[in-house]
Amino acid sequence: MARAVGDLLAEFDAQLEEEIVIPPSWNVAPTADVPILLERLVDGDPVRQLHIARWGLVPSWAKDPGIGSKMINARSESVLEKPAFRKATRSRRCAVPADGYYEWKGEGRGKQPYYVHPSDGGPIVFAGLYEWWKDPSKADGDPHRWMLSTSILTTDSPPEGYAGGMLAELTALHDRVPLPMNRETMQAWLDPHAEDAAALVDLVRSGAHDVAEGWTIDAVGTAVGNVKNDSPELIQPVGSLF
Repeated sequence: MARAVGDLLAEFDAQLEEEIVIPPSWNVAPTADVPILLERLVDGDPVRQLHIARWGLVPSWAKDPGIGSKMINARSESVLEKPAFRKATRSRRCAVPADGYYEWKGEGRGKQPYYVHPSDGGPIVFAGLYEWWKDPSKADGDPHRWMLSTSILTTDSPPEGYAGGMLAELTALHDRVPLPMNRETMQAWLDPHAEDAAALVDLVRSGAHDVAEGWTIDAVGTAVGNVKNDSPELIQPVGSLF
C-alpha cells in the first residue's frame, strides 16, 4: 500500500476523524499499521472514514495483543462461527485498500514470489473486520490505551476447470485468495444499518471472482521474503509465470 492519505480519501469518498499518517510500504507485514475504511453513524447518517489499524485482529476479550499475529486472515466460509470474528462480522465490518498482494509458490529454495494486482493500476479493496482492544496496563486518559486492529477475509480460489485467463492462473497459484470487493459490494458491506451479516458475506463472496478477473500476476524477486526490504523494486517483474 503506497498511496497517499489524500489519494485514498478522494478515491473512496472518505473523511478523517483525526489526522493520520500512512507511510508507503511495498512489503506490509502482519502487525504493521494499515489503512481501513469503515462507516459510522453520525447523527443517524452513515459517514465513511479512513483510519489506521494494526493488521491482525485482537478481539476485545483478548488478554494481550499477541493473538493478533495469528488473526491476519479470516475464512469467509466460517467467519460467523468463530468466536473471534462473529461479533465483528455483524457490526464492525471494514474495507482494507491495497495496491496488491504477494503469494508464494513452490517448495524450499525453489519458492517463487508473485505480485497480484489490478491490471488497470487501481487499488484493491478487501473485505475486512475491525475491533477495538483496551490495554489494561495503560491509564484511562492514555491516548494509546485503545488499539484498533483488522483482519482480511479470504475465500476459495476459482474451482479447477477454467480453460485459461486470470482465474485459472489464480487457481494455479494458490487455493485461497483475499476476498476482494467492487464499489457496489463495498457499499453494502460497510453499511452500518445492515443487519444480515450472513447475507453480506454471501454477497461479497459471490462477486469476488468477477473482481479478480481484472487482476494480473507478475513474478517478482525473492527480496520480498525479508520484511526489512521495502521499496518499489519489490514489485518489479522478473520473469514469466510459473
